Amino acid sequence: MKVAVYPGSFDPITNGHMDIITRASKIFDKLIVAVVRNPNKVATFTVAERMELIKKAVNGLPNVEVDHFEGLLVDFMRKKNARVIIKGLRAVSDFEYEFQMALMNRKLDPSIETLFMMTSYKYSYLSSSVVKEIGRLGGCIGELVPEVVLTDIQKKLINS
Repeated sequence: MKVAVYPGSFDPITNGHMDIITRASKIFDKLIVAVVRNPNKVATFTVAERMELIKKAVNGLPNVEVDHFEGLLVDFMRKKNARVIIKGLRAVSDFEYEFQMALMNRKLDPSIETLFMMTSYKYSYLSSSVVKEIGRLGGCIGELVPEVVLTDIQKKLINS
């Protein structure tokens, strides 16, 4: 079974994330969307909230599992018996950092590969940070996040 992991903060999940998730789920037998708890970042949504939003958004994709981890990604990969890391790229500016991370992950575990996927051009400007800023200011985020989680995200952003 070919298992891949798509790690990220997903704070919150966007349509750009969903583009990568949907496409990657067609390539692998199992795709694990892994929410990272990064102690160096202040998250708007808790890990549990992010996981719940993702679960709602991926409902209907039977080979997609939602999980979380902290620590080294390669350790999580081994635990899940996964061999491919999926990384979404919006622009060339994302590549340098992600390339460094891919090389480091390969150094830590040479059996793990990283697959870079370009997001659809219509999401190349989209980030969770942009969604949060627009949502907190009362702007429309309806075309930026999955419809099934729109209300949940709006409530949290307005109250934060």
